[in-house]
Amino acid sequence: MLQRLKRLFSSQPQPETDGHGIVPDAVPNHVAIIMDGNGRWARKRGLPRIAGHRAGMNKVKEISLAADDIGIKVLTLYAFSTENWKRPTEEVEFLMRLPEEWLAKELDTLIARNCQIRIIGETEGLPSHTARVVQDAEEKTKANTGMILNIALNYGSRREIVAAVKQIAQDVQEGRLSVDAIDDAAIAERLLTRGLPDPDLLIRTSGEVRLSNFLLWQSAYTEFWFTDVFWPDFSREHFFQAIRAFQGRGRRFGGLK
Repeated sequence: MLQRLKRLFSSQPQPETDGHGIVPDAVPNHVAIIMDGNGRWARKRGLPRIAGHRAGMNKVKEISLAADDIGIKVLTLYAFSTENWKRPTEEVEFLMRLPEEWLAKELDTLIARNCQIRIIGETEGLPSHTARVVQDAEEKTKANTGMILNIALNYGSRREIVAAVKQIAQDVQEGRLSVDAIDDAAIAERLLTRGLPDPDLLIRTSGEVRLSNFLLWQSAYTEFWFTDVFWPDFSREHFFQAIRAFQGRGRRFGGLK
């Protein structure tokens, strides 16, 4: 009996994969990444924390292109949280200069790839030079129809949800929305990610196992994948490993399969 079962299952057609062992028809639409571990990467090498942040910045292109290569539609990267302002002033100032440095080098490549850049977060709270650069990148790529590179900058999910609740309250008060019309969609439409699918897969590097105020509403049914690898060491192969792990999971969304 056991041998017959083995023959039965071995005879089932297996899905075709690409050169990375990834099934093209089952690639997640939206992948979110908490890029963590830059400071510890630097400390391990006897370097200042800002050296880790620069190394982490250089990793963004590699992973963005890897995501585009396999057909991911949205890649959201957690670049700077509303809580990161608590860090030393010198470090924060350096982090606020990184978008300008990175976009100066990589924007043309992203445009050639037909990628669209979007920023989620409180851009009005950014230094003027940072806000100007990211808004310019959004403008230059807004007509592109390829992968959306969604950068969470000065982003906090609790603030995002509070702002959505306030907007709903105002809409109800002013007669634009009835209380009975408040549902999941009404909230989602007032979040910074409106118009985007919820993340299918969330990756966090560096060994930490928490969301850290990132996409709390949107991650209700997201698959999580954690690794001890620091972000500056996170490679295309690590990324593809996460995608393969995602493809091996069964997503039931509260139902049965």
